[in-house]
Amino acid sequence: MKNRRDFIKNAAALAGVILLGEMAQAKADPTILFVSGWQDVNIGDIAHTPGLIALLKKRLPKAKLILWKKSKSDFAEGMLKKHYPDLQIIHGQVSKEGEPQSDEVRKAFATADFFLHGSGPSVVAADYLDSWQKQTQKPFGIFGVTIQDVTPDLKRIIQNASFIFTRETASIAKLKEAGLEGKHIAFAPDATFAMDIHDDAAAAKFISDNKLTDRKFICVIPRLRRTPYYKIRPNNAGWSPERIREVDELNDKWKEIDHAKLREAMVAWVRKTKGKVVVCPEMTYQLDVMDELLINPLPDDIKPYIVKHGYWLPDEAASLYKRAQAVLSFECHSPIIAAANGTPCFYLRQPEDTIKGQMYYDLGLADWTFEIEQTNAKQITERLLEVNAGYNAALKKVQAAMSNVRERYNAVFTIVGEKV
Repeated sequence: MKNRRDFIKNAAALAGVILLGEMAQAKADPTILFVSGWQDVNIGDIAHTPGLIALLKKRLPKAKLILWKKSKSDFAEGMLKKHYPDLQIIHGQVSKEGEPQSDEVRKAFATADFFLHGSGPSVVAADYLDSWQKQTQKPFGIFGVTIQDVTPDLKRIIQNASFIFTRETASIAKLKEAGLEGKHIAFAPDATFAMDIHDDAAAAKFISDNKLTDRKFICVIPRLRRTPYYKIRPNNAGWSPERIREVDELNDKWKEIDHAKLREAMVAWVRKTKGKVVVCPEMTYQLDVMDELLINPLPDDIKPYIVKHGYWLPDEAASLYKRAQAVLSFECHSPIIAAANGTPCFYLRQPEDTIKGQMYYDLGLADWTFEIEQTNAKQITERLLEVNAGYNAALKKVQAAMSNVRERYNAVFTIVGEKV
């Protein structure tokens, strides 16, 4: 009997060792399902995904990644497949009851160890997080989002997160107001700061075709106060005639006032340096307004120095911004892409563009952040010419900001490593 009892005891101990070994192996080599890819009409929204992939591959090199892409887009997915040929991409919605509606999502729910919500303007895929909790009871986290409004339903969903990382500190205050706080809530810069993919060939061709010189041109990006999604999405984006009228009236009120300030800086730049200006879109609709707002009103002596770029992908944007002297943008993500590539960047911030702009202050770029209603054209112009005159100092400023980004990533991935 003793031998039998010893055998059972030893067998149980051995089984425990094997189980612990398997758990340790799973922890060291997890399968991470992550949701990203909100839309393809904005290179900033596209850029979140490769940025997060770069972070995960560098910080969790043994992890298997499955991208649950919220929007389908051959345009954006072609870029991802080019740079990450082994990346598994799945699609599928969830029902109102939280049931996955595709076999590949159901399979991913079964195989993934952890679910990660990627960077975005909000918790865009809150329903996906809710479904994951209901179907799997496995852990999840949120990386680099803005949370401006914590509804009761959102609080219910995210209060069980292993971590909530916001892309600026303003969102942390919003969470605290809603009764959510703790060491698992922290500031993690937008994943776009980590994007490391490029399309150097496309950028080189554009530079050659337009006779641009490295670090001797600037890029500028327009933006209306409210994105006219009714012009972009089917069925007027579901907007009522009243909503369309309100947005158009707001945009019409401010578009000339805002962009006249940037035009003055463009004029001063050209006359001082004889360098060229590339007018770029961050969103598709900006192709329809760039002439009206940034080109046609320019003096005749300036127009020969202006070059237009069509809609593109963030890998090409990264390659072009890397070779520019500076990027000036009413949009939030072109300056991020520029900074990630070592290029000085100005963010001309409109008050309608959410609290996400706090990230620039958090990272030490307050001098290059212009609250547009409190800023005049002279201030933007003088700062741009200062960058040109003291370019080495400007480059060091970018490096310091990116050092702050990396420090924050180091801090939050300590938490990620404990939870994934």
